[in-house]
Amino acid sequence: MESLLSGYQLGATTLNNRVVMAPMTRSRAVDGVPDHNTALYYAQRASAGLIISEGVPISRQGRGYLYTPGIYSQRQVEAWRTVTDAVHEQGGRIFAQLWHVGRVSHRSIQPENGAPVSSVAVAGGKAFAYDELGEARDLAASQPQALDETGIETLVDEFRQAAANAIEAGFDGVEIHAANGYLIEQFINPVLNTREDPYGGATLESRSRFLLDVVDAVVEEIGAESTGVRLSPYNELGDMPLYTDIAETYLHITDALNARKIAYLHLAAQQQLIASGLLEELRKSWKGTLILAGGLSAAQADRMIADGLLDLAAFGTPFVANPDFVERTRNSWPLAPVNRSSFYGGGAEGYVDYPAYHQAG
Repeated sequence: MESLLSGYQLGATTLNNRVVMAPMTRSRAVDGVPDHNTALYYAQRASAGLIISEGVPISRQGRGYLYTPGIYSQRQVEAWRTVTDAVHEQGGRIFAQLWHVGRVSHRSIQPENGAPVSSVAVAGGKAFAYDELGEARDLAASQPQALDETGIETLVDEFRQAAANAIEAGFDGVEIHAANGYLIEQFINPVLNTREDPYGGATLESRSRFLLDVVDAVVEEIGAESTGVRLSPYNELGDMPLYTDIAETYLHITDALNARKIAYLHLAAQQQLIASGLLEELRKSWKGTLILAGGLSAAQADRMIADGLLDLAAFGTPFVANPDFVERTRNSWPLAPVNRSSFYGGGAEGYVDYPAYHQAG
């Protein structure tokens, strides 16, 4: 694992290895604020070269799931500081994933029970919210309202403020979540985005504009070397339809992000991304650090890094049950199985109680 476990310079951030802990929603913040278990959870996994936090809503409107910790109040900022301090004390580095779900939400968790917002007024996806009896459960997302240009400007500023809050909270940088069917991808996708204004889906430039406005605002606030972007070509999560010019779309976005010299591009590895050859095309086009996430084994990631196809490899589920995933990889120790029933919600069980491996003898 010589390549995977080698050090790496990510912008201004020095990483001890090329293993990234992928962003994973765990739904443990009952009141939307990180707590002592949040700090313990991330500190236990700080041997990763880089941790990308779970999705962090930039506003109350940005939430689509109960119990996710935001970064829009001073109380949340102060609570996240205890998390980043705990990670740094263990020698780790951590970026905050800035998140707005867009239409993938429900009126019961929106401000004043209002409608979620999106590029257009077309419903899709499922939210984790309150039913009519006040019980928390999975629900079909509510009918959204289309954002007007003033609303878009407000959202861009909220991303900017969230980035500033993240740096105040001690994060080493931020990742803009533009993947998995959430708000920014709801603008990128031309089948969904049928707007007829400068943010509409008629051209590559117009449907990329919201993402690039957000990136420009965040870069202006905290610097390009502290800013990453996550994308998911061929994504169908959140009821996102596929379309014919996916490769052209993401190569256009990659070119635009190259010009902005951001710290990294993080790709979710849908099978089609690799099978179609788009990953290789993006690697040739992208000038900066490339992260790939999604079902990689450590051995596969090591080969891909050695071959120059990516720079950093992100692992999700293995980190849930193996807080010492890096040490297990280095020593060829077996991985512990994960309890999938405790992925979301609950307390310490299935969250901070997975033990590190102790070698027999």
